[in-house]
Amino acid sequence: MALIVQKYGGTSVGSVERIQAVAQRVRQTVAEGNQVAVVVSAMGKTTDGLVKLAQEISSQPSRREMDMLLSTGEQVSIALLSMALQALGQDAISLTGAQVGIVTESEHTRARILDIRTDRIRRHLQDGKVVVVAGFQGISQSSDLEITTLGRGGSDTSAVAVAAALQADTCEIYTDVPGILTTDPRLVPDAQLMRDITCDEMLELASLGAKVLHPRAVEIARNYGVPLVVRSSWTQEPGTRVIAPLRSPRSLEGLELAHPVDAVEFDTNQAKVALLRIPDRPGIAARLFGEIAAQNLNIDLVIQSIHEGNTNDIAFTVAQPSLVRAEAVAAAIAPALRETPTDTTQAEVIVDQRIAKVSIAGAGMIGRPGVAAKMFSTLAAAGVNIQMISTSEVKVSCTIDAEDCDLAITALCNAFQVTCSPLEAESAAPSATPEVRGAALDLKQAQVAVRHVPDRPGMAARIFALLAEAGVSVDMIIQSQRCRLVNGLATRDIAFTVAQADAEQARTIVEAAATELGCGEVLVNVAIAKVSVVGMGMIETPGVAARMFKALADDGINIQMIATSEIKISCLVNEADGVKALKAVHGAFGLSGSERVVVPA
Repeated sequence: MALIVQKYGGTSVGSVERIQAVAQRVRQTVAEGNQVAVVVSAMGKTTDGLVKLAQEISSQPSRREMDMLLSTGEQVSIALLSMALQALGQDAISLTGAQVGIVTESEHTRARILDIRTDRIRRHLQDGKVVVVAGFQGISQSSDLEITTLGRGGSDTSAVAVAAALQADTCEIYTDVPGILTTDPRLVPDAQLMRDITCDEMLELASLGAKVLHPRAVEIARNYGVPLVVRSSWTQEPGTRVIAPLRSPRSLEGLELAHPVDAVEFDTNQAKVALLRIPDRPGIAARLFGEIAAQNLNIDLVIQSIHEGNTNDIAFTVAQPSLVRAEAVAAAIAPALRETPTDTTQAEVIVDQRIAKVSIAGAGMIGRPGVAAKMFSTLAAAGVNIQMISTSEVKVSCTIDAEDCDLAITALCNAFQVTCSPLEAESAAPSATPEVRGAALDLKQAQVAVRHVPDRPGMAARIFALLAEAGVSVDMIIQSQRCRLVNGLATRDIAFTVAQADAEQARTIVEAAATELGCGEVLVNVAIAKVSVVGMGMIETPGVAARMFKALADDGINIQMIATSEIKISCLVNEADGVKALKAVHGAFGLSGSERVVVPA
């Protein structure tokens, strides 16, 4: 007998007929010899309707009362589904988040789960009942027993947390698409279904805007080894498996507040090549990395800084044994990058063999703006200057002077209370793993650039700590490679992206800091789009970046910023080029297919 947790979203229970269809599916699962707990969202657009009602009463309703109001939506759907199951002869009971024992922070409208007390739900399951649980909600750990809601993606989070607490054999997420697709089928109609995907790949795609699973749910699955399956509510197709690490004993206490960082990693076998003052036009990155790929050289970090005038800087890292060939390629191509034979712009190649890469890694850093800031502050306090920064949803990496590596590792391990491991010890992706699993487009980001930041330890730490204190989450972070003298002081530019809704707040915070720290002007650009590709297979596959950059260049799309991690490459482009860029990279990696996936409106 297997224990299965099933989750049904709002569209799956959007009408009486759909609730009855869900009841039939649940009953069939029980008939196959399984114990079943079902987590349900509010019906259809119920939550939106409740929000509208609140706004008609008050322009600024209290967050506590919003939780009291919104939690009623799920109570309707769990009661109706329990009735539908009982009408089919299947014993069932509906339970609110509080009755299930979902204990959360006392943070209204965006609480995180602290614990799940499973005694009652286990008792009902042992009695042969289907337990129908209200998603999206819990009860605070305070003595006041406040009703709380979990925020966006709360029902996904509830379902995976319940599965983790029960040590369920499977957590099935039912939705209105057949599974996880290579990209958004509303933008790219020939997007294809993936049969499986790793948790790390799914974390990246979910955080890039893939709405089938919320990153918080994937984070719990990764941390607790919960096997996930994403399936359509309307068919019997197998859907997509999300492959989690093997389950290991882990306390449920502080379930969503576990250590955000699992490990500090380091790599001392790195060297950096930087090309300064290269023309800012389509095709430059494609040409450079195309030549690198032709030499079968595997690159690690790639950073393209914000442009100044009509030029950009690009830096990348390679393994030490590859440095001679990488430098030769860069030196050979630099003169050929001039706009015209009379162009006086002279690209400069800089090589640094004395670097190391240190990283913090962990699924728990998603949505926690203070994690990267804490890393930068820790390095600054240890007197370690940061040369390059690269960020992803599960890792933040910095290149530093090789002599500072031991000092940095010790400081970071102490700060995050974890052990360290060399990056060389990481297991490679299986040979059958595609180099790219999927592509994503984010049209809701803004770019913030800070010019002429003094080049000394603590500058990045100060800026990002202030943003974290204000609750502003930062996505891509770029630090320029070129040092410029301003009033005799060496400076670098720092650029980063935030949600468009946070852009003006970020500008205000950074402008105040810039004055205090002696930085230059602060620029904000909301007319950007971020296109990304994700895949475990790119770790061991040279040329992935080159293919992405060439696809963009072939469509005449200029790249404004580049940032990479081991399994993700992201480029900022003009907002108007966003959808075209997504289609270009999706096609370049053979992700398109002949069958079209229809997504309900």
